[in-house]
Amino acid sequence: MPGKLYIVPTPIGNLDDMTFRAVEVLKTVDLILAEDTRTSSVLLKHFDIHKPLQSHHKFNEHQKVALVRDRIMAGESVALISDAGTPGISDPGFLLVRECVAADIDVQTLPGATALIPALVDSGFPCDKFCFEGFLPQKKGRQTLLQGLAQEHRTMIFYESPFRLVKTLNQMAEHFGADRECAVAREISKKFEQVVRGTLTDVAAHFTANEPKGEIVIVVKGS
Repeated sequence: MPGKLYIVPTPIGNLDDMTFRAVEVLKTVDLILAEDTRTSSVLLKHFDIHKPLQSHHKFNEHQKVALVRDRIMAGESVALISDAGTPGISDPGFLLVRECVAADIDVQTLPGATALIPALVDSGFPCDKFCFEGFLPQKKGRQTLLQGLAQEHRTMIFYESPFRLVKTLNQMAEHFGADRECAVAREISKKFEQVVRGTLTDVAAHFTANEPKGEIVIVVKGS
């Protein structure tokens, strides 16, 4: 009988956000695939999890998906984790899930931590419908995408690097309008968690004066 593939979310900050079920699954599988084995080793040690650990990231996933599929088909159960949050959401995972689904392998995704939902709810903008864009293209297609989103009626959510945050907010102000409201969530669930709300121009000015650090989620009100 084939094994299973488990998609296991990990905390985005506070380790107490790890679920009991996630710990149980990681303690029972035959193999854990991690985006960065050094980062994940700290997590596994904290929860006293001792299982074989292999790297599975965007630079090697194309070469490894077939090997992992074959191991599951041979009866092993495998868990995929990322550095933080839910695998597949702006992290490696899609290719492996697609390969396992095509091979009729049972894939179970555990509910758990992800940055976009807390940021969306904290923003105070409508949550019933939203548009998740992840990371914007750094160069090619960036301006075209922003222009196309200018009339998006749903609340929009983006991930961004702290080093590009001000640039991105200013570009959004150019395409969406300087008075468009936004909320920038930083370091969700960590010690220095912060949400800065205001117009795109005002929030850009804030982070120009106060250098941003940590993981960033931008939430922009729909048109």
